[in-house]
Amino acid sequence: MNLEHLTERLHRIRDTNNWKQFHSPKNLAMAASVEMAELVEIFQWLSEDQSRQLPADKLAHAGQEVGDIVLYLLLLCSELGLDMNEVVRAKLADSERRFAHE
Repeated sequence: MNLEHLTERLHRIRDTNNWKQFHSPKNLAMAASVEMAELVEIFQWLSEDQSRQLPADKLAHAGQEVGDIVLYLLLLCSELGLDMNEVVRAKLADSERRFAHE
C-alpha cells in the first residue's frame, strides 16, 4: 500500500469538493473518532465468538469503516506534517521494546 499515492488521491477528492477548509487537525481527529464509533457499533452486543465470525454483510461494513478511519488518519497526518509510515514504525518499535518477551 503506497500511502503517499493514497494521500495524493485523497487530496484530489478534497480539493475537487472544496473540503480543505474543513480539514483542520481537530476536525479530522473528530471525524476519525466518529468512524471508529461506527466500527464499534457493528460489534456492540456481540459475544467474543460472534465478533470473530461476522456474517458477510457485517464484515463488509466493518471493512468500510476501517477504510474510513485509515483515510481520515492519512489526512490528519498530512495536515500535521507527519509521515504515517514513520509514526507507525516508531510506535511498533516502541511496543516491541516495551512488550516483546523472549
